[in-house]
Amino acid sequence: MKTILLLGAGKSSGTLIQYLLNNSTSDGFILKVGDLSLSAAQNKVNNHPNAIAFEFSIDNIEQREKEIQNADLVISLLPPALHILAAHDCVRFKKNLVTASYVSEEIQSLHEKAIEADILLLNECGLDPGIDHMSAMEIIHRIKNAGGEITSFKSYTGGLVAPESNDNPWGYKFTWNPRNVIVAGQGTAKYIANGEYKYIPYQRLFTEIDKVNVDGYGAFDGYANRDSLSYRKQYGLDSIPTLLRGTLRYKNYCHAWQVFVTIGLTDDSYKIEHSEDLTFAHITEALLPSHLKGNTLQEKVAALCNLESNGTIMNMIAYTGIFESTKTNLKNASPAQVLQHLLEQRWVLKEGDKDMIVMQHIFEYQMNGVAKQLKSSLVVKGDDTRNTAMAKTVGLPLAIASRHILRGDIKLKGVQIPVKEELYAPILKELSEMGICFSESES
Repeated sequence: MKTILLLGAGKSSGTLIQYLLNNSTSDGFILKVGDLSLSAAQNKVNNHPNAIAFEFSIDNIEQREKEIQNADLVISLLPPALHILAAHDCVRFKKNLVTASYVSEEIQSLHEKAIEADILLLNECGLDPGIDHMSAMEIIHRIKNAGGEITSFKSYTGGLVAPESNDNPWGYKFTWNPRNVIVAGQGTAKYIANGEYKYIPYQRLFTEIDKVNVDGYGAFDGYANRDSLSYRKQYGLDSIPTLLRGTLRYKNYCHAWQVFVTIGLTDDSYKIEHSEDLTFAHITEALLPSHLKGNTLQEKVAALCNLESNGTIMNMIAYTGIFESTKTNLKNASPAQVLQHLLEQRWVLKEGDKDMIVMQHIFEYQMNGVAKQLKSSLVVKGDDTRNTAMAKTVGLPLAIASRHILRGDIKLKGVQIPVKEELYAPILKELSEMGICFSESES
């Protein structure tokens, strides 16, 4: 039997593992799941006869090389910075690799070596990036094949809590790596609008938002992703006047998050001295300028951010606990780690909660001299706290792609993302059969 090696058994792995195990007998493969936490891996495979759970560390070179050498295909759900360690070994041992993460410069540099090794290093094959690429390319190819010219493309995705489970003022609960949420958007967002390059530095990112309406679910706030410009070439839209990729959140989230940015609580670049002995209020106070007006810490933060001290936004901030006189008990913590610690206690999916994925593409194009707009929307709700919408939409594309690669259906080699029909067509087809499909409206 062949072997699929899965590295990482975190929040997004459950549906992927279940799908692969459901197809393991018919396809004839064993699934090995390695994680720093043996219990996490064991919990996910649930004693399935075609699964092996084991303790795994990517930093254990001997173990890593042995496991990859003995696999037929590797799926990495490790933190993005660690994919390169697996990728180097995959090239050495001529093993295909699949990830849901953005292509890094280090991964891209392996393109020619991967071609020489006759292997595929497939990246950006999850939700966003992933399903967004695939669904967009299907529409782009359809419009172009009909003779249309695309003049604007905006794409937004949000991993949110379902309305029926939305019981906190932020409208948000963690369904994927919390650290990625805390440091989201750091760097400069780049896109093109009406033929002009636009750059939004991090300190303004959450103040420049678009309203995105999704039928049946109302309006969401959208902020720009880090780099939209690089996808003009990937999408075959090199001369398009407007292209923007963004993230969706419920109303007021972005305005409130901007308060954390202004204070400096999302900064992960330094450690706070004796952080374990400080309260959350002490740390917030230490980050503020001196001589701010206000009797309370909440009033001072409100003054810094030009907000009403008891308004909606400041009440959202107070909910997180940054004004509380409780010790952090976190040694050598950065401000971002302090904030993450607080939010992990408050943004938790409770028993019975459901998450929700919302994605919308907005195309404007010319067809036979007529200006048209096409909206393509996807809404997916989770079943429960284990089978979340995030786990489904990240894990299933990875799993489906892996099966097709293992069977030899996909002939592409080198470093790729799923923008070619050979990749996206079978994945979208199977996702649709499982109820993960888009609705379209045109005007």
